[in-house]
Amino acid sequence: MAFDKMELRDIEVWDGNFAAAQALRQCQIDVVAAYPITPSTPIVEGYAKFLADGYVEGEFVMVESEHAAMSGCIGASAAGGRVATATSSQGYALMVETLYQASGMRLPIILNVVNRALASPLNVNGDHSDMYLGRDSGWIQLNAYCPQDAYDLNFIAFKVAENHEVRLPCMVHQDGFMTSHTAQGVKTLTDDAAYGFVGDFKAMNDMLDFEHPVTHGVQTEEDWHFEHKARQHSDLMTKVMPKIQDAFDAFEKLSGRKYNIVEKYDIDDADVCVVCMGTSVETAREVATEMRAKGIKAGVVGLRVIRPFPFFEIQEALKGVKAIATLDRSSPNGAPGMLFNEVAGCLFNLDKRPLLSGKIYGLGGRDLTKKHLVDLYTELQANVDAGKVTTQLQQFIGVRGPKLSFL
Repeated sequence: MAFDKMELRDIEVWDGNFAAAQALRQCQIDVVAAYPITPSTPIVEGYAKFLADGYVEGEFVMVESEHAAMSGCIGASAAGGRVATATSSQGYALMVETLYQASGMRLPIILNVVNRALASPLNVNGDHSDMYLGRDSGWIQLNAYCPQDAYDLNFIAFKVAENHEVRLPCMVHQDGFMTSHTAQGVKTLTDDAAYGFVGDFKAMNDMLDFEHPVTHGVQTEEDWHFEHKARQHSDLMTKVMPKIQDAFDAFEKLSGRKYNIVEKYDIDDADVCVVCMGTSVETAREVATEMRAKGIKAGVVGLRVIRPFPFFEIQEALKGVKAIATLDRSSPNGAPGMLFNEVAGCLFNLDKRPLLSGKIYGLGGRDLTKKHLVDLYTELQANVDAGKVTTQLQQFIGVRGPKLSFL
């Protein structure tokens, strides 16, 4: 390949956006089709500079919208290329139609989603509204807690998505600004090691293989639509999770960094537990340690894999806990939060069901403080002592104004 390699220090100071851009460079993408949107712009902007500086042998396609960006990625992937892009918020919403196209056509596109609130009102800061919007689009979805994760999970995403037993697109989520624009030490891989882990792209059913003609985007109606969707769902639930675990194991051997489908912290003997995603996991871990020093057996469960949903892994992790709070960083708009609903489904058939409450927090970038979590763990312990949920089933954390109605 006619491109220059970049010498990296063992530890570089990168934010989540630059970490993701570096991972895309090291994977040597054939096509990035992109339209900028805050706070994900630096990912594709950084990748474009790598291309201009001769570190990438590929194509950067500037398009007129995020819908066009994913449409371009779909065309390039169907033609047999390694393809990626990035987006956030309203751009992600504009992509939603095409997300279903990509997954239904079994195209292994990688999408970095820097999570941000959805308008209206307009807000450029991070919450999980866009993540929740596309959770059922048929994509594998991985969750980063920090810039290191944003870097590593991109390699794992390509490794899993491009496996010929999987062939499904994959998102890597990171929190807008809190991860994307916060610089931390990131342990790097050499260019050779990173590319060696992902491997050469091996096309399958590509449209430019004229010896084996294929059709993409066909119309099925009632004759075959059900079967296509059932197969896609079945593969997500049965084939994908083992491949993710295989990729986690292989990456640990390469880097020494261990990832788990469900990240557990002090959960084995925990009486109370918080279930959350993104940067909140690290904050909750710190507070849980402090609560244990005060005599409260606190634990944390963080989702590393959002789709396919790790039903049995969560069930196993929480089976001995007495009281749980789920933290949803998205407005449910008339329902319990997604994590509350899905965790409740995991726990429903347990012989001993823990007490479960749902919290909505951090909308539009509102901070989740250590004080909020200290109060939450204290409340969960009160639930254990009382043998029931002592507050309303669903509450907002840190919202101002008059008392609002809850479940």
